Amino acid sequence: MGITLSILDQTPIYPGETATEAFRHTVTLAQRAEALGYRRLWVSEHHDSDFVGGSSPEVLISHLLAKTERITIGSGGIMLQHYSPYKVAENFNVLSSLAPGRVDLGIGRAPGGLPRSTQALQRGVDHPPTLTEKIVELEKFIHDKLEDGHPLAGLKASPLPETAPALYVLGTSVGSAEIAASLGLPYVFSQFINGDEETALAAFAAYRSQFNRERGDRPQAIFALSVVVADSDEEAAELAGNLQQVKIHLASGRTLTVGTIEQAEEYGKQSNEKYRIEVKEPEVTKGAKETVRAKLLELQRKLGVEEFIVTTNIPNFEKRLRSFELLKEAVSETAAEASAAPAAEHGAAAV
Repeated sequence: MGITLSILDQTPIYPGETATEAFRHTVTLAQRAEALGYRRLWVSEHHDSDFVGGSSPEVLISHLLAKTERITIGSGGIMLQHYSPYKVAENFNVLSSLAPGRVDLGIGRAPGGLPRSTQALQRGVDHPPTLTEKIVELEKFIHDKLEDGHPLAGLKASPLPETAPALYVLGTSVGSAEIAASLGLPYVFSQFINGDEETALAAFAAYRSQFNRERGDRPQAIFALSVVVADSDEEAAELAGNLQQVKIHLASGRTLTVGTIEQAEEYGKQSNEKYRIEVKEPEVTKGAKETVRAKLLELQRKLGVEEFIVTTNIPNFEKRLRSFELLKEAVSETAAEASAAPAAEHGAAAV
């Protein structure tokens, strides 16, 4: 089983950079990813942040589609809890009409920001549907399959593209895996948010065992992780050395991952709940090409996945770009070795 690589870019705004520079880096990365042969590039959704530029994935996706020619561009993900499924379907149907077959619609469960931005996004909404209900309705709008008994029967999310956007469910838990399975949709587990490998194994097991084949063709499990590749293990460790994972545990039982301790403290204040902040060393697959290749092969064996979606948090953009180049080289070398092995065995047998 070969390895397919894709990229999640969060448009980070590092100290000394402007949002304009950060978006230029995202465009350059998309173009380089296309040239290197990455399958897809997704962009994220974050709100009220000084550290991440991507508050409107749909707008950024449109720009990236115009700046590239072949690579699939998508959301990782749209925070559907905030929005009307109808409007999301319209947005992505427009994108899919502009670039047929090149648009992914990843749906996330997290709020993508602090409580204040959630309040602003959901202002006036008193009794929102569940996320599962919203995904079901979104899928019906995308494929123009709203049933006759639906309150909005006859409504179309125009324009209707020749190829509908591909729908994915993103998550970090067994619960999110079960949602994807029940709907027969592809599932992405985000290890860079939840670094617990046992949770990932349990999520993929639940996804595969509960997959609704009446609604989907086959389970499609994807693993999203943080990766740093450099010319040596030592350099990779240095580049990843200052990274940290900050979690806030709320008294209500919710746990969220945020970018900094300051964000966690602000989240706690805005939530009006008691909270506890936990700072951990993040789970990062790092090293030289050989080291990372071995780690990815081991993860593939454990998890049974064909595709990895990679995010790389390196402040120096040239080194970040270099990491993606080295990663693609590492996986390409693995594929070359795998194809050479049967040929060598055949030659030996012929002697």
